[in-house]
Amino acid sequence: MSKKKPDNVVFNTELEKYDASMKPYPTNLGAPRIEIPDTNAWKNRSVSNVNHQLKTKFTALKEAYDSMLDEYKYNQKIFASKFSFEPIVGQTYHLYVKGDQSHFLSILAPNECSFDHEGSYYLNADQIWHKKQI
Repeated sequence: MSKKKPDNVVFNTELEKYDASMKPYPTNLGAPRIEIPDTNAWKNRSVSNVNHQLKTKFTALKEAYDSMLDEYKYNQKIFASKFSFEPIVGQTYHLYVKGDQSHFLSILAPNECSFDHEGSYYLNADQIWHKKQI
């Protein structure tokens, strides 16, 4: 049985040899002190950057969701409106409101009639109505 070495002696019991020079850290009292770098500034910058990126991504997702919800609402309104023709993909149609608050779709542009115009829309190849900016 081997005698225990003092704590300040670096002796590897598995290899049965002194290996102080092989250690990646100081092993005696005269060695320079181990200083832990201050990472708080880096952490704070990183947290700020991550929060900014996530907020930006959340805002973009919220805007996309709101846009999709608006698209859903006017598509629902157009499909529930009255029209007696088959809309052609790519053509612009106009949604009007009658006096009884019901909706109807027409090929007449707002400058060609005196109906209460609610919006202009075109039908894409996926059969989804898109609001047209006038």
